[in-house]
Order: sequence, then C-alpha cells, then structure tokens
Amino acid sequence: MKTRRAGGLTRFWGLIEGQEGGGRNTGYYMILGSSLALTAIGLLMVLSSSSVSAISKESSSYGLFIRQGVFALVGIALMLVLARMPVRLYRRAAWPLLGLALVLLLLVLTPLGVTVNGNRNWIELGGIRAQPAESAKLAMAIWGAHVLATKSRLVGDWKHALVPVVFPGAALILLFVLLGHDVGTLLVFVLIVATLLFLGGAPKRIFVLGGLAGIVGVIAVFAFSDNRMGRLNAWLQIDCEGNSACYQPMHGFYALASGGWWGVGLGQSRQKWNYLPEAQTDYILAIIGEELGLVGALVIVVLFAVMAIAMYRVAFQSHDTFVRVATGGIMAWFIGQAFINMGMVTGLLPVIGIPLPFISYGGNALVICLCAVGVVLAFARQSANNEPPSTTRRKTHQSA
Repeated sequence: MKTRRAGGLTRFWGLIEGQEGGGRNTGYYMILGSSLALTAIGLLMVLSSSSVSAISKESSSYGLFIRQGVFALVGIALMLVLARMPVRLYRRAAWPLLGLALVLLLLVLTPLGVTVNGNRNWIELGGIRAQPAESAKLAMAIWGAHVLATKSRLVGDWKHALVPVVFPGAALILLFVLLGHDVGTLLVFVLIVATLLFLGGAPKRIFVLGGLAGIVGVIAVFAFSDNRMGRLNAWLQIDCEGNSACYQPMHGFYALASGGWWGVGLGQSRQKWNYLPEAQTDYILAIIGEELGLVGALVIVVLFAVMAIAMYRVAFQSHDTFVRVATGGIMAWFIGQAFINMGMVTGLLPVIGIPLPFISYGGNALVICLCAVGVVLAFARQSANNEPPSTTRRKTHQSA
C-alpha cells in the first residue's frame, strides 16, 4: 500500500515537473489559460460587485466594468506582444526598467501623488490615475533576476547576494512604498525579493536574519499606527463594539456565510448594496463567495494553483538562471498576493488593503499583471524551443 502511494506521489510530481504527460510547452498553455480565465471571471465579478455603487459615481452602472474591460483588452494585447519577445531583450531592459520604476515611485511623493484610503501610492496626470508600485513589482523581478544571474558564481558570498539587489535596489523601492504607508504592497515586495535571493542561491543565514528583521519591522509598523492597530484588534476580535475597523471584515464574513456551497446567484449579492466597503477591489472574493458560493471561490483557488504549477514547470525546465529566478519572482508575486488577499477576506490575516490579482477592480494593476504573464510566456516559449540561455547571446551580460 505504501509503495503504491509513493508511486502515485512520484507520478504526480513528475506530472507537475513536466516529466510525464504532454510536451514541454504544456506550461505555456496552462499559464495562458489560467490567466485569461481569471481575467474573465474578474470582469464578470467587477460588473456584479460595482453595479450598485457605480450608479452614484458613474453615468451608468456599467461604468467601472467598461473601464476595466478596456484595460483588460490593452493588457491582453501587451501580453501577446511580450510573449513573442526574445528573452535577451528582457535582460537588456533590466536596468532601464528599474530606473523607470524608481522615477515613477518618486513621483508619488510630488504634487502628482494622490492619497486613497490613507495610502499615498497613486499618481494622477491628465485624469489618468496609476499605481507605480505595480510596475515596480515587474521591474524588480526582471532586474533582480538579471543581476543574480550575472553574478551567479558570486552569489554564495552574502555581500554579492545583497549588493545591489537588496542594497540599494530593493531598499529604495521599499522605502518609497513605506513612505506611502502601503504595508500590503510592502509585504508583496518582500516576498518577491526573498524568492529572487532564494532561487539565486543566496546563503541561508540571510533569510534567518532577514526573517528576524521582518518580524521586528512588522511589529513596528503596527505599533506606530493607530489605524493598523485598530485593524489588528479587529482581526483579534478585541473591543469590536467601539472599533470601526471591525465593520469591513464582519460584513465580509456575512457575505461568505450567506453564500453557502452554491451561492445566492450571480448578481444577487446583498452586501454589495453599500454594506461592504471596497466590494469590487480588496473584498471582491467575499462577493464571489456570496454569489457563487464556496464552489465559486474554490474555482479561483484552483486557477491560481494551476498558474503556480505551470510557472514552476517553466522554471524547472529552463536551463537559464535568469529565466528560473525571474519566473519564481513573478510566481511569488501572484501567488503571495493572492494568498494575502484570501487570508485577509477569510480572517486568517489582518485587513491590510491588498487586491486580488486579475480579479479585483484596478486597470493599472490588471495591465501590469498581464504584462508579467507575457514575460513568463516568453520564458516558456524559449524553454519549449530549446533556445540557449540568454547569457550566451551577448558577452556584455557578464557584468552587471
């Protein structure tokens, strides 16, 4: 019995790694299919969750849906273009991408910056609002992977592992994000950088010291902010009668509880009638759970799992260090952010205001997520075509 079970686990792991069943390009279609499916579900749920609130803010109940649909079309077009790009071009663009990301983050601190719900992480120009931190996630994954791949023989030394990926690269990005009071985005960046270093071969003691520093940092972030302490107390169910921060998670629980197994029906949510704040953004999963039930919410979980497995296959099958590290960073971004959002909605984590990738309303975030998918699709195409590693294409890549 144990032998049969071990054999089943071996076959399952071989299927994940692409050693059994299907060609090397299976990961390409799994990533493409899961990302398009998540985007389609997101559009449908943005329409449902925003139809009531949009009446008072837009010219029609379809206003937010139409806007999100336009961004989805732009994002899919860019995704398909980026999927055809040679991998070596991404390495050439690594430093310019980081520089552009830092400039955009700096603009948040200028008069162009806009504060939303206490977080100053937006810029607005000509009526168009964008969140620079989203593009910085992709830039960090590509640039960090490029530097670590270039210094692959030296990364075992902690100084080469930290410089310049952590100091000054990631440190500058984290500083700008922290100045904007966006703790959720800060956590996602930490996940991306930690994954890049781990896959790049950084010494294990870095993660031990980094974990201890992270714990101290989280305690400090909550301790010096009354708003975050209120959210922490709401999560711990402390003094909820006088704590307004309990209102949102409470109504999120109402939505999930009333959904049951199969939901109350698409478009039939009660909580979206201005009872649940941020119903189309941070708490859209609660509306999914209410209208489509536990089964509908599990579909979202399965699609993210498919995406994670497919990205793992792309990284595992590639002989290019840059591809492996960058794919891992993007996977940590998508799956880590999805986990934090789902944990926040279901009460496993405190509410920190972070959207669900591909699903939540937000055109800028959707476009950048689809662009990141396009980058991974380009990696998958290189692996399927057995193209040589990007480091062999130009000698200039031998120095960071």
